[in-house]
Amino acid sequence: MNLQEAQNRIQAAGVFFSRSTDATGKGRAQMLDRNWVVVAQNPAPDVPIGEGQAVLSVVKYGEPNQC
Repeated sequence: MNLQEAQNRIQAAGVFFSRSTDATGKGRAQMLDRNWVVVAQNPAPDVPIGEGQAVLSVVKYGEPNQC
């Protein structure tokens, strides 16, 4: 799913601060969330989280990734 959709789901669960990181290691900022696809997350799905604990690893659509 794209980054915006993932953030929306996290917020729907009552957590309003999550983080995202460029999974390529290039350190790019995610300015348009809908242009990025989530390729990994920490913690794993269905693990309870608090504010700032969700970290989404993302790449731009169409970029190669290991997932």
